[in-house]
Amino acid sequence: MTTPEPHPPRDPGAPVDDLPETDVCVVGAGPAGLALSLMLLCSGVRVTLLEKSTRLEREFRGEILQPGGQSILDSLGVLAAIRSAGACELDGFQLVDRDRVLLDIDYRRLPPPYDHLLAVPQRHVLEALLAACRTLPGFHYLDGHRVSGLIQDTGRVTGAVAAGPGGRRRVRAAVVVAADGRFSKTRALAGIDAGRVEAFRHDVLWFKLDAPERQTRRVRVHRTGHSPVLVHDSHPDRLQIGWTLPHQSWPRIAARGVDEVKRELAAALPQFADLIEDGIGRLSDLSLLDVFAGKADEWTRDGLVLVGDSAHTHSPLGAQGINLALQDAAVLHPVLLRALADGDTSKERFAPFVDARTPAVNSVMKMQQMQAKGMFGAGGPAADLLRSTVARLIRHSPLGVRITDKVAFGRTPVEVRTDLFTTTPAARPAETAVRTARAARPASPTDPAKTAPRKG
Repeated sequence: MTTPEPHPPRDPGAPVDDLPETDVCVVGAGPAGLALSLMLLCSGVRVTLLEKSTRLEREFRGEILQPGGQSILDSLGVLAAIRSAGACELDGFQLVDRDRVLLDIDYRRLPPPYDHLLAVPQRHVLEALLAACRTLPGFHYLDGHRVSGLIQDTGRVTGAVAAGPGGRRRVRAAVVVAADGRFSKTRALAGIDAGRVEAFRHDVLWFKLDAPERQTRRVRVHRTGHSPVLVHDSHPDRLQIGWTLPHQSWPRIAARGVDEVKRELAAALPQFADLIEDGIGRLSDLSLLDVFAGKADEWTRDGLVLVGDSAHTHSPLGAQGINLALQDAAVLHPVLLRALADGDTSKERFAPFVDARTPAVNSVMKMQQMQAKGMFGAGGPAADLLRSTVARLIRHSPLGVRITDKVAFGRTPVEVRTDLFTTTPAARPAETAVRTARAARPASPTDPAKTAPRKG
């Protein structure tokens, strides 16, 4: 581990410009960083958001919005804009072995309006959140700026230094929030270990195929020997496919050439063989994702908080990444407000966030380990009989609804504390009415974010 310097080194050829002081400096304009920025802005907090990219393209990042994430985005008044930009409703998850459905989690059993998954390009989510942030006072967005140092004062983080096209800039803030992903530079600068765990032991080769009128309305995992394939609809009129491969085996497979890769994929997904033949022309059409899980040793320091993938990283199984990131933001929002109001941003003041989110993250990690066993576990009559029994239980019993609800909304459902908003971005009247109704609900005096039991 590295120890952060009290002050970033000065390069005489690259002077540091001091930006106006802000309340919170958020690093990373992903779902967690943008959602938290919007919540804070709506509560009258000044936010400076640093993003290393100048574009919001996030190809082959998580596209599946769980109902819990949809609810949070709806409370922020952006879900309608996200849907109108283009999305696909999905009815649930299926584990399939050839023509047999071994497991079926049907989201249509949940109460509306969040009775489905939503496959949406992450760019649409980020653009809607950023547009809402830009309508509010106190927002300063620095894209094309990569964090290069943390400012500290007697062990407390008091800001960040970012390098961009205009040189190096210093942002002083009461709190720095690391929301810059699983390879978080902010986390590394703080000397916090990522806690990487090779629990999945597979990589995923992602690609998309044009598939007009071939959508399935499901997220399907096709068991095909030792390399299951994930398939789900993607906007517009496409399929997103993830071929799971033993860890670090892709160079050996790629060496066989694109035609052999296409033959293997067509054998795994014969119903899409024609699309595979037409849609893959070269190996560069495929993107390899190094899949791993992880939980950082620490999520908080004096003046510093880690959220989303910066704090905990998950495999793509169960499509939980965006959901957890948005819930992190919703839980941290009131915790930060209280700390800022009291002028105390010490590590101890962030404990309610850690206490609330650690069990939720641990629950998802455990669930994903069970899902991995279902995907990669041994086949045979006994194993298939067990899976069929579990599938019937989930499909036909009240327990199945509770399991689906837990996957969809998390261990403890989270709602945005809209009752703490002092302003809102420009919104359609109907969206404003929805938020007003939700804000009227009583908030728990002990929980950092509103929680509400789901109807089963």
